[in-house]
Amino acid sequence: MNHTVIPAHYEPKLSLYETQAAISLIKRTFQDHLSMALNLKRVSAPLFVDPATGLNDDLNGVERPVSFDIPAAQMEAQVVHSLAKWKRMALYRYDIHPGKGIYTDMNAIRRDEELDNLHSIYVDQWDWERVITREMRTEHFLKSTVRDIVQCISDASLIVNGRYPKLRTQLPGKVTFITSEELLQRYPDKTPKEREYLITKEYSVVFIMGIGHKLSNGKPHDGRAPDYDDWNLNGDLFYYCPTLDCAMEVSSMGIRVDSKTLDEQLTLANCDHRRSLTYHKMLLDGELPLTIGGGIGQSRLCMLMLGKAHIGEVQSSIWDGDTQRKCREAGITLL
Repeated sequence: MNHTVIPAHYEPKLSLYETQAAISLIKRTFQDHLSMALNLKRVSAPLFVDPATGLNDDLNGVERPVSFDIPAAQMEAQVVHSLAKWKRMALYRYDIHPGKGIYTDMNAIRRDEELDNLHSIYVDQWDWERVITREMRTEHFLKSTVRDIVQCISDASLIVNGRYPKLRTQLPGKVTFITSEELLQRYPDKTPKEREYLITKEYSVVFIMGIGHKLSNGKPHDGRAPDYDDWNLNGDLFYYCPTLDCAMEVSSMGIRVDSKTLDEQLTLANCDHRRSLTYHKMLLDGELPLTIGGGIGQSRLCMLMLGKAHIGEVQSSIWDGDTQRKCREAGITLL
């Protein structure tokens, strides 16, 4: 189903060529700032994985991965949904020590995604992961890392606005923290999406913590796979998007499960069958390093910094006929 909305009086601030040049500037600038702030080194990453390893991200547990057979290897492969679990295995294989980490360009296909201004079946993000000590598995450290990322985004947007003054899309360097339960108590009669919009419009940049566990109303704020984030030490980063008057999720991140929290969350999510998978067995046996990590949407960050109304203005994908018609009539060029 198509949900594309064209804002009244919307006009792109940059030409098609300027947009492409600006996207390149954003990606170079932000990843340089991120790697310095979090002490990350770039690595290569897979586009697809063997499902028997348990390395693919199950997201909310209902999305269907894109699968294909490999006759030469006599096996099936799955296009990644994200690299949430692969990165932790990579840190183990590379013998990365606490305080250091990796980042990579993650490209995924999410075939069941609904198409609208913010959603595409093609996903591009910076996936990052950092080794930590047990003493760092705290809310304080999580918040400190979020602040570093928000500052990197703000610094990158300052550079982009300096290069393209007509944008006027400087992003704030301050972030407001709130738990999903506190958000529910603040807006008890609203849906999770309505709560996200109201709090983000008020504070501009918000990190909503504690995604996965059931709240006092008996429902989780949002779904979260049980085998990468610790549901007590994770969250989603939202920016208010004035072009679309919406809350835009830019990052999902968190301190990862240790053997104890993985054991608990697999049971809560009725996913005990995963315990026999390679990744899960290693984690339950304490073989994998303790980490913090997340994904940061490349196209969404570009949308924010360039004041774009549709994600198709900053990435090349496939769109339904209605979306193409609406954008064409509004003078919006989809890449």
